[in-house]
Amino acid sequence: MTNTLVSSPHGARPNRVDRVMQEVLLALVPGVLAMIWFFGWGVLINIALAVAVAVAAEAAVMSMRRRPIAPAIGDYSAVVTAVLFAISVPPTLPWWMTLLGTLFAIVLVKQLYGGIGYNPFNPAMAAYVFLLVSYPVAMTTWLAPDMLTAHALSFTESMRLIFTGGLPNGIAWDAISAATPLDAMRGKLDQGMLIEEIRLSPLWGDFGGRGWEWVANGFLLGGVYLLWRRIITWHIPVSMLAALAVAAGVFWLVDPTTHPFPAFHLFSGAAILGAFFIATDPVSACTTKTGQLIFGASIGLVVFAIRTWGGYPDAVAFAVLLMNIAAPTIDHYTQPRVFGHSGNRANP
Repeated sequence: MTNTLVSSPHGARPNRVDRVMQEVLLALVPGVLAMIWFFGWGVLINIALAVAVAVAAEAAVMSMRRRPIAPAIGDYSAVVTAVLFAISVPPTLPWWMTLLGTLFAIVLVKQLYGGIGYNPFNPAMAAYVFLLVSYPVAMTTWLAPDMLTAHALSFTESMRLIFTGGLPNGIAWDAISAATPLDAMRGKLDQGMLIEEIRLSPLWGDFGGRGWEWVANGFLLGGVYLLWRRIITWHIPVSMLAALAVAAGVFWLVDPTTHPFPAFHLFSGAAILGAFFIATDPVSACTTKTGQLIFGASIGLVVFAIRTWGGYPDAVAFAVLLMNIAAPTIDHYTQPRVFGHSGNRANP
């Protein structure tokens, strides 16, 4: 009789990479739909363009490395990177910048380090920062939310603007664009205005920027879905949002005339998206539970510091990349105690 010898692991893995990525894409749907509703078809066009470029770039690099193409494409990791990058940039970003950023994310940040599982930085955020420091005007030119714009771009007009730079006849940029809530808040505070005066702006909603707060709610719904499906754990998103809220709350209590209340920080930028979908990247984030708490809280504090005293209104990308650098060190010093030893694994 011949017995078949099978090596470990013997149990089926419940969280395959392709399943995790599919769940992440599904969780992004509410926030993406909200973005399309408030900021128009450019969001969808950016996503389609970035996904096509990301998949093509992934296939090309795998072919050059003489590695199987189908498994790399089929794990959907390139698609997730493309979608996260596309929803982080302005909806009318010129097509060649979306192409350039996507190539930077997939080829340089992901594949140059060895592909999925080896990249030390979040590819989508690295590409976002690359474009932001290279093309700051284009990367900070956002459309006004649907309820505040004088002319909502149709699908055809969005395609024309993205691929040719042409505006609809008789429409100027001022009629369709607006500063983001965080940018407007920062600029008006620098001009000496008080929070009470700034809140009179039509950009201000119930507890965040108009339109932006519902986009954040969409991503919050998706984040709760990821927690329910156990795709992510609560440690990073809760610690990041709690640290951001506590820091904002302390300064708001000290001086509410020059510091926005905590909900504004949570629902006016990329804090919710970053907490649930970006900071939780299993490759570039911490892996130990204690380390994840430190990692998330540190991102929240860095976001608040950059938003309050730094040069960029929304700081999620910078904070995530800075903490990606520190993640291996945090993991080293937060290894759990080994059974039978008095110290942790780093200091037995």
